[in-house]
Amino acid sequence: MHIFVKQTIKPDNHRPIAMKQSLLLFAGAAAILASCAKQNDTTALTGSGLDPQKFVTEINGKPTALYTLKNNAGMEACITNYGGRVVSLMVPDKDGVMRDVVLGHDNIDDYINIDGNFGALIGRYGNRIDHGRFTLNDSVYQLPVNNYGHSLHGGPIGFHHALWEATQPNDSTLCLTLFSPDGDAGYPGNINVSVVYSLRPDNALAINYEATTDRPTILNLTNHSYFNISGDLSTDILDQDVYINADAFTPIDSTFMTDGEIRAVDGTPFDFRQPKPVGRDIETDDLQLRNGLGYDHNFVLNTRGDSTAVAARVHSPASGIVMEVYTDEPGLQFYVGNFLDSTVKGKNAIAYPYRGAIVMETQHYPNSPNIPQWPSTIITPDSTYHSTCIYHFTTE
Repeated sequence: MHIFVKQTIKPDNHRPIAMKQSLLLFAGAAAILASCAKQNDTTALTGSGLDPQKFVTEINGKPTALYTLKNNAGMEACITNYGGRVVSLMVPDKDGVMRDVVLGHDNIDDYINIDGNFGALIGRYGNRIDHGRFTLNDSVYQLPVNNYGHSLHGGPIGFHHALWEATQPNDSTLCLTLFSPDGDAGYPGNINVSVVYSLRPDNALAINYEATTDRPTILNLTNHSYFNISGDLSTDILDQDVYINADAFTPIDSTFMTDGEIRAVDGTPFDFRQPKPVGRDIETDDLQLRNGLGYDHNFVLNTRGDSTAVAARVHSPASGIVMEVYTDEPGLQFYVGNFLDSTVKGKNAIAYPYRGAIVMETQHYPNSPNIPQWPSTIITPDSTYHSTCIYHFTTE
């Protein structure tokens, strides 16, 4: 705040007492206002240091914003309605220090202009569909292709670029809704999608998805947060210990596409049934690791839709932070930032390094619409789509 007053004032020893008092009061008030303005500038920042004003713009006439969620334990999540993206996530480390554990940007322009899915809601179909083509009720649908000739994450203009309607009913909850019309990105059916982010008192970020349609279509929603639970986003994650509750995974070809095979993890670098560092086997001479440029595979979970059973677990020896993943989905895409290469700068101008994050996307299997023996991703007007993902944080 700037206050400008134009006055002609005589030398101090000639000022009347009343004028001196007025000037003193004015000076005091100006000092208080300046102090308040400074405090407001400070308190306007989120706990992770984000400036919400840097997330305010309009896209196609719709406003973007940054929403801050908190729980009573001090955890904080910042989410923008552009793509429903988790921008920052503050959790306590083993010493009680709050650390940001997700990669992202500190302004809306970078999210718009830099290609990437940091923290985004993914739809209509998370992961890949072979050559962007599927058949439903004898009709063939062709989707835009954007990855090795396949459709990835709903195509080039998926839900990660959508402007979601946002409401915040309380300090710890954000409700996002989206209408996707019939023919959107080539998919049939009008669908209404609702995603609720909530910070639970036990330091868990819960994501609950619901959707309805007016005609049969396919749907596979997920979140694409890049986690580095060391809290140091400039480092790689190769020393972080990972457990995945899966006896099998779905192999991929050199274009990252699945063909219907389910392969046992036993005796392969994909066996995470006992916790091990990400980097232990990642350079093994293995065709699947070569095809994925490291780990970038769907795991067939043993949890059988039980969202109270641990699907996966990550532990950082550096911070002591533990992240457990719970879901009612049958699959989990495990990816470790193989395409990061320090060229993308994020929050605090950090250059995100090669293998600098762990992504755990709860999902139905990739290319399921073309593999009828796998769990179906078809939804109809007779039922409501439901999916749950929980990222629960503790320390040890």
